[in-house]
Amino acid sequence: MPRPPAEVVVFDTEFTAWPGSMARAWGGPGEHKEIIQIGAVIIDSKSLEEHRAFSVLIRPVRNPILSPYLVDLTGITNERLEAEGVDFTTGVRSFVEFAGARPLHAYGRDDRIIAENAELLRQRKVWPDLPTTNLKEWLLKVGIPLAGVHSGNLAAHVGSKSQGIAHDALIDSRSLAEAVRYLVAKGAPNPFV
Repeated sequence: MPRPPAEVVVFDTEFTAWPGSMARAWGGPGEHKEIIQIGAVIIDSKSLEEHRAFSVLIRPVRNPILSPYLVDLTGITNERLEAEGVDFTTGVRSFVEFAGARPLHAYGRDDRIIAENAELLRQRKVWPDLPTTNLKEWLLKVGIPLAGVHSGNLAAHVGSKSQGIAHDALIDSRSLAEAVRYLVAKGAPNPFV
């Protein structure tokens, strides 16, 4: 039987959005899910303690000015993005380096969003299509209803403490990790071992 990894990565992304873009599946004119932030935590696969954290802001190319809707949602301003943001290639490479060979876990298919961005920006080699486990499946198996629940409010949703304001990729990653930690402490099987 293979030995479980010592550490895993739980990550989240934030991407461009406009009023109604989710309902339209980003099908409106000029709408693309361009990543503006990747956040992640490395956690011990057994104790579930956080070892390290990561966050990077990424400047979008197709829609370089964030909509007021997205600024209100994420708290990421155009000024902050201009001052702290990096290009897509630099941001993704720094995330891949942070993750190393550790297994990746997300709330949904954030790996596909990164892959779609790499395709959109013709930077396919930047994202090595790293396999990612969708923790929504585990959450549903352990009986957590997920309709209308975002990763940023997941910890509070399962009964644990909020990790901060939702729609910040690092806070959302911590919220997902805390939800797993809380549910495992209550008797759910550890999804990482």
